[in-house]
Amino acid sequence: MIENKFERIKEDDDPNRCHGITSAGQCRYIASEKSKFCAMHGGNQALESQNKQEIKNYRLTKWRVRVQELAESGGVKSLREEIGILCMMLEETLNMCNDKTELLLYSSKISDLVVKIEKLVTSCNRLENQMGKLLDKSAALHLAGQMVGIITEHITDENLIDIIANDIAKMFLKAGEIGGNIE
Repeated sequence: MIENKFERIKEDDDPNRCHGITSAGQCRYIASEKSKFCAMHGGNQALESQNKQEIKNYRLTKWRVRVQELAESGGVKSLREEIGILCMMLEETLNMCNDKTELLLYSSKISDLVVKIEKLVTSCNRLENQMGKLLDKSAALHLAGQMVGIITEHITDENLIDIIANDIAKMFLKAGEIGGNIE
């Protein structure tokens, strides 16, 4: 609206006239955009406040998206949002460190977050195990055996059955190594 911060009014009854009062009466400058006052009388603060609010909203949206990404991670068992928030806080803290000195300064906060994440993940695993959402190794191997049994009913080539059985066993072992739902 106004390029020059201190543009004088052309007429006394200009609706955009600053509402500020000086020793000579009402201010004779045009008010800043989205304000009733010129920059000299604090009109620029409304624009700065709006800019700060927009930045805050942007950051909240960005963080919400990042929390959702972390919450939907395959390695997280449950209580995903809480773990996601802690992981995001750890990530942001590490991103703030530009050198070894800053890393040392933040080391207590970083280690505290790591301990909290570990405790929360442990609690999640315990909870989901109690709810029957995790398979222990014996249940997983039993399931693999049942799969091989079904395949054996339909395939007669023993060499092929052995290859399939080994591949299934490898798959279950690999799932347990990368943090799958095998406990």
